Amino acid sequence: MAAKIVPVIMAGGKGTRLWPLSRASAPKQFIQFIGDKTLFQNTLERVADPELYESPIVLTNEEFRFLVAEQARELDLKLAAVLLEPIARNTAAAVAAAAALVTELFGKDAIMHVLGSDYEIDANTTYYDCVRLARDTALQGKLVTFGIKPTEPATGYGYIESGKALSTGAHAVKRFVEKPALDKAQEMVASGQFYWNSGMFMFSAAQLLAEMKEFAPDVEKAASKAVSKSTRDLDFTRLDADNFSKSPDISIDYALMEKTANAAVVPSPFTWSDLGSWDAVWKVGSRDESGNVSAGATTLVNTKNSLVMSHSLHVAVQGLEDVAVIASEDAVYVGHLKDSQEVGKLVKLLASEKKTAKLTETHPTSYRPWGGYTSVLNGERFQVKRIFVLPGKKLSLQKHHHRSEHWIVVKGTAEVTVGENVQMLRENESIYIPLGEVHRLSNPGKILLELIEVQTGSYLGEDDIIRLVDEFGRS
Repeated sequence: MAAKIVPVIMAGGKGTRLWPLSRASAPKQFIQFIGDKTLFQNTLERVADPELYESPIVLTNEEFRFLVAEQARELDLKLAAVLLEPIARNTAAAVAAAAALVTELFGKDAIMHVLGSDYEIDANTTYYDCVRLARDTALQGKLVTFGIKPTEPATGYGYIESGKALSTGAHAVKRFVEKPALDKAQEMVASGQFYWNSGMFMFSAAQLLAEMKEFAPDVEKAASKAVSKSTRDLDFTRLDADNFSKSPDISIDYALMEKTANAAVVPSPFTWSDLGSWDAVWKVGSRDESGNVSAGATTLVNTKNSLVMSHSLHVAVQGLEDVAVIASEDAVYVGHLKDSQEVGKLVKLLASEKKTAKLTETHPTSYRPWGGYTSVLNGERFQVKRIFVLPGKKLSLQKHHHRSEHWIVVKGTAEVTVGENVQMLRENESIYIPLGEVHRLSNPGKILLELIEVQTGSYLGEDDIIRLVDEFGRS
């Protein structure tokens, strides 16, 4: 039987180019764009074949750890580990740390498949043929990258020039090319020897660490020590911050792939997109007879070749062409599809203004390990939220210094602790939590618990929470 592959999924990025749906605290890999699953969940499903893959290792950060765990739980998929980066140090350190952990969990000869969590991929027979070819090539001691067959002279991607053919069907890498100007991109695509650099890799953990030690010793040393001194926290593995922070901030391409003599590329003709702009989302979407891609509550009249999506209010678009209209719970973006690469500049402008900075950071709906909440209405000295608690989950035992709360159950059953009193609340029942009183909310039922929370007080910030007992290890 051929060796199984260990998937290593990178899920820590905080991109905002798909604003207003993607934000710093809830980036694109955890958002549903088109379909009923997030990009991260689609990635998990691509590595779910137990005959081909071991359980995956996910690299992420403190802020996203419960999103990772919850979205894997929704698919009933087991994770081998969730590796938490204490500080962003680019892909070289992340991959090296993952390789060190892979050797601990699966052995030094294990083959790693490093892949991003925010790609849109048509995982058909061609895709898995490429995966198996990459594995065979990695078993021969090569550091393999997947080169996507270009469909256009895109200037937003790096390129790989292929060299001589190898015995497996892969090719040696002749050189890497940074994001080119349009005329250079046209020449490279016309030659047929260049591929888009997908950012996906395949290699043995031992080979990766050995070559890192040769070409990027500071990265390898910092990452390996960070793993050896890592700690367990619930279902998470925390890299040692002191050692990991000593790694140079450098990508795996610069640190290793452009230097090694063992780089190989698998020509990959499957459909792939990094969904780096709304224009890219439109290109991979299912279009109607007018060329439109729509999702959510939308109505389109006399509109052509456009992307219209809503995660909240109903959006009606009339008489437009080649535009993106994207509605989140608290913001709407409207622009020409051809300008969607410039959304990052718009986000920077919003982030620089005090009144709009929050729109780039958080959504009205925030997710927690027990469920989450949506901010419904804010005013002076009051706030209204919708709280939702997953079956069997409970919030921390806590108190507040500056606010009181009133809870009204609208769905499910709540077990509420107030001081020494514990009682059950059902639909249409309510309870008052006085300022400073110790309290707790839990869902003992089999369905989602939903309630309306009305907060009143002099300060309503999320940092006015004193946690006395918390099953998720939060302070």
